[in-house]
Amino acid sequence: MKALHFGAGNIGRGFIGLVLSQAGYEVCFSDVNDSLVELLREKRAYTVRLANAAQETFRVSNVTAINGKNPEDVAEAVAQADLVTTAVGVNILKHIAEGIAQGLAKRAQRGAAPLHIIACENAIGGSSQLKEHIYGHLSPELREYADRNAAFPDSAVDRIVPIQTNEDPLEVKVEPFYEWVVDESQTIPGFHRIEGVHYVSELEPYIERKLFTVNTGHCFAAYMGYLQGFGTIQEAMANSEIAANVRHTMEETGALLVKKYGFDREEHQQYIDTILDRFANPYLTDHIERIGRSPIRKISRNDRFVRPALQAFELGLPTQYLTMAIAAALLFDVAADPEAMEIQRSLSEDGLGQTITKYTSLGKEHPLHADIARQYGFLKR
Repeated sequence: MKALHFGAGNIGRGFIGLVLSQAGYEVCFSDVNDSLVELLREKRAYTVRLANAAQETFRVSNVTAINGKNPEDVAEAVAQADLVTTAVGVNILKHIAEGIAQGLAKRAQRGAAPLHIIACENAIGGSSQLKEHIYGHLSPELREYADRNAAFPDSAVDRIVPIQTNEDPLEVKVEPFYEWVVDESQTIPGFHRIEGVHYVSELEPYIERKLFTVNTGHCFAAYMGYLQGFGTIQEAMANSEIAANVRHTMEETGALLVKKYGFDREEHQQYIDTILDRFANPYLTDHIERIGRSPIRKISRNDRFVRPALQAFELGLPTQYLTMAIAAALLFDVAADPEAMEIQRSLSEDGLGQTITKYTSLGKEHPLHADIARQYGFLKR
């Protein structure tokens, strides 16, 4: 079986590529990093090391790579693949869509078997977004073909892969924990299940569970750690005050998830405990500026802070720590981060109230707006 995976970065190699290889796939990576592509072609293998006491290693072999800047190579790889996956970042999906569309055209000409395309991105409905981009490059006839012969099951993925400082440029260090959940209701009958993937009939609860627990907590730890001068998430989580605030934030989102989706309260509390242990993993080094980067996206209406805060507010649930997290994001004053700098300019030129509305979409009349402003004043002191 052949899998084409877009994105040969740390997530691609250390998570999706590893799982696919262990499930029996020959993995071909598509990437635009020339040196990385050449290394993968030359070595045809790489090592994944677990961030734990044993430092376990896995050898991922029988891999290759193509250069994503060569559209014909991409189209041919899609035409030959049994599965296509991505880990490129949701904003990059539109850039790989045309090559996939050309590959689907080749499959139509050859009468190839149905193809499943799974976007493994840190976003809600990643595969559905990719499908929309791809369909923009298809003729009406090819859209009809794709409707019958291509499936785009959405997925939720979770594994911490920190910045790497390995002597071997292909080696990747990852945390032991991972979760890859796929919406089986969006697959074509006869789909070959990937070993190591959890299949569900409804994905949204698992997407929001991950987004509102892992992403919310991780990012809040970064913003609070930044305010106290820490350099890594692990240093921040060793601070009892920050660790308590992160726990309280995930308990707020947990109350929402339990009420909205009926998750078992005790099981979800265990999930929170597991996440907190992952953040504090002493064998990982997660830099705060990396985790907190792009704060505009992270405080937008449908992301990890405002989305759960609005839902919790509407259900009459507490939001004290979620509003604190949004306020902390507004104080993420990192010169190397363009989004952080844009927020600081807005605060200086437009004031706090307009800035909150501009980036969270919360009007001044909304109670959460006042709560964020109050938390901002408290944290800024």
